[in-house]
Amino acid sequence: MKKIFSCLFILFAALQINAQAIFLGEGKIEYERKINIHHQWESEENSDDEFFKEFLSKLPKFNNTYFDLSFGDNKTVYRPGREGDNARNYSWVIGPAKENVVIRDFNNQTMTSSKKVFEDSYLVLDSFPAIDWKITDETRTIANFECRKAVGKICDSVYVVAFYTDEITISGGPESFGGLPGMILGIAIPRLYTTWFATKVELVAPTAKDFVAPTKGKKSNNKELLKTLQAAIKDWGKEGQRNMWWVML
Repeated sequence: MKKIFSCLFILFAALQINAQAIFLGEGKIEYERKINIHHQWESEENSDDEFFKEFLSKLPKFNNTYFDLSFGDNKTVYRPGREGDNARNYSWVIGPAKENVVIRDFNNQTMTSSKKVFEDSYLVLDSFPAIDWKITDETRTIANFECRKAVGKICDSVYVVAFYTDEITISGGPESFGGLPGMILGIAIPRLYTTWFATKVELVAPTAKDFVAPTKGKKSNNKELLKTLQAAIKDWGKEGQRNMWWVML
């Protein structure tokens, strides 16, 4: 009997080790994007106006929307997922980036993004953005994966906090975020009062159709799009700057 228990213990330990050694190369991630609408709009210049305060009091505090990221064949595609509870009624207050589709090809290090920027649609073709990440020792569990914290910066001055797992081997994440030793399952951008956190990871293999790039929109690259945007919103104050950060995610 002791030998049987010993054998079972060894088998169980071996299974645990093997389970921990599994690394995912394909699947599907759902992200919940949460925007603190009140904090975002309270930063406006007219935040002390009584009419503005009344307007703000009628808005929900948070806007929750969902996005899906499929990965496999050394590629990722990020697109809108199921609709959030209040996404339809209040989507106009959260600015751009509601309909972004981002395809990353790690074989040739190129990215194709379909973006709706106010009334115009853009098809942005470019290389991967460079983010100078600083990896820390802090960890947290997201969607049952142990993730390590990293801090980076975009648009020269906007700090980003990311949590990535090396158990998913592709170096991707929501929107155009990536460049860490694994998949980003959590993102926080304090200056946008916004977070993206994975709610679940499914073992669903993507198909070739999932990675077919969009074709509609004005063709551009990140540098050209930023120049166009800066000219259009130069007199918008804080709201214009915030919208620029959203567009360039």
